[in-house]
Amino acid sequence: MFRNFKMVSRVVFGRGSFNQLDEILAAERVNSETVMVFMIDDVFKNSPLGSRIPVKAHDLLLWVNVDDEPKTVYVDELTRRVQNEMESAADALPGGIIGIGGGSTMDLAKAVALMLTNPGSSADYQGWDLIQQPAVYHAGVPTLSGTGSEVSRTTVLTGPDKKLGLNSDYTTFDQLVLDPELLSGAPADQYFFTGMDCYIHCIESLTGTYLNTFSQTYGEKALELCREVFLGDPSDRDDKLMMASYCGGMSIVYSQVGICHALSYGLAYILGLHHGIGNCVAFDYLEDYYPEGVREFRQMMSRHHIVLPRNLMADVNETQLEKMIDVALVLEPLWENALGVNWKQIMTRAKIKELYQRM
Repeated sequence: MFRNFKMVSRVVFGRGSFNQLDEILAAERVNSETVMVFMIDDVFKNSPLGSRIPVKAHDLLLWVNVDDEPKTVYVDELTRRVQNEMESAADALPGGIIGIGGGSTMDLAKAVALMLTNPGSSADYQGWDLIQQPAVYHAGVPTLSGTGSEVSRTTVLTGPDKKLGLNSDYTTFDQLVLDPELLSGAPADQYFFTGMDCYIHCIESLTGTYLNTFSQTYGEKALELCREVFLGDPSDRDDKLMMASYCGGMSIVYSQVGICHALSYGLAYILGLHHGIGNCVAFDYLEDYYPEGVREFRQMMSRHHIVLPRNLMADVNETQLEKMIDVALVLEPLWENALGVNWKQIMTRAKIKELYQRM
């Protein structure tokens, strides 16, 4: 039985397309009192972008902080803030949630859109296809590119016991606004680490056992674009990286990522490493599994003068190390994609522990 995946139904791409956001949202405003909730990375609070948000009189503007990776407690807090706002509104639910920022901000927006229509805590839905009710309308506007969150059916969250996404067909955005101009001014290291998330997506997808023509087609294009961006010097690098992120995300819709992403979840849970940095740290030790990809990744690091953090495990105790292994092992589809159905005989706890200790 083939999976019938939901994809983003509407996408606008192009420099300056952010200016169309107001017009796009107008179609979702039932009346003049419809509440739109804008969730924006707080780094833009005093920036020109912050002043361009098309906020109306009844709308709610939430500046969200993503210094740390998204946590279920933060999703629940933001959901309550929206619910409290809606108590005095004409409608029970907002007309939409709009996430403006990098992958973490878009994940928060997707999660809140889901939790407004599903009872309980977001921690209750960490897993595959546990969400029962459709989300409210939600749109994504990336200001960094590479995570693929804009097209993903998951929203990655760290909960009280694990780091695991809310994976469902209801998670996917209804609308994307892909404006490469919004990538301008991103810090060079952040631009690199987020872009490498896309590059590693492609390597893991294209070498995985789940590979099929659908994922291969998107993955190969995304990989080609990543190489142009990080090994070349194209004048339209932001346009190319934005489309690489889109295609890289699409490549794992019908496939999966692999060992690197599984290990990075453990790094994030215990050490608080952001996803892009965690992926880079882990990938640098996976030459035995992705030899060509790791060699090319190191060329990209050298070209962009990136230095990875080292000796991360120096202060990690045995209990924390075992928890990192537990978090990584929960992600069984990733291990199976990388190593096949007999992956448990190949990737033992002792082997994962050895990989972490090298970091």
